[in-house]
Formats: sequence, structure tokens, C-alpha cells
Amino acid sequence: MHGLRWTIFPTLAVWLVPGLALAQERSYEWGWGMHPMWWWWGWGLGMMAMMFLFWGLVIVGLIVGIRWLLGKGKEDRTDAALEILRQRYARGEINKEEFEAKKKDLVS
Repeated sequence: MHGLRWTIFPTLAVWLVPGLALAQERSYEWGWGMHPMWWWWGWGLGMMAMMFLFWGLVIVGLIVGIRWLLGKGKEDRTDAALEILRQRYARGEINKEEFEAKKKDLVS
């Protein structure tokens, strides 16, 4: 039993002493450059920037999509109205001054 104690304790000391020494080391006390908060702070800012970029792209995509859908119908109506106006002018229902005034209203 006496011999066993002399072999176990030195073996435990070899494994535990370096771990205890490393656990008590505080590298951030020597300067702010080594502080772990700077590492996490950088990640936080990066993730926040990515979140703003993502939601900005989603909002811009929705606006562009809605404007495209709304604008698509306008082109058809404008062309159809202009075509009716041309037909009325061709049939002689309106004169040139009326045609030009109504065309100006439809185009703008």
C-alpha cells in the first residue's frame, strides 16, 4: 500500500498541475488585444451586418416585384387606349387637335 501511494500521487501531479496552472491564467489581463470579448464583438457586428443585408435584399426584392407586377398591367392599358384613339382618328370621329391632346394625356 505504501508503494502504491508513491506511484499514484506523482502521476496525478503530472496531469493535474499543468491543467491547474492553465485554468488560473488570465491572458486578457495584460491588454485589451487579448480579451475574448473583442472576438465575440466582431462576430456580433458581422452577424448584425449580414442580417441587415439579408432583410434589405428581401425588402428591395419585394418592392421591385410589386412594381413590376403593377407596371406590367399599365403598358397593356396604355397601348390599348392609344390604339382606340388611333382608330377614332382614323374613322374621323375626332380631329387632329383632339387626337394630339388626348395622345399627350395618355402618354404622360
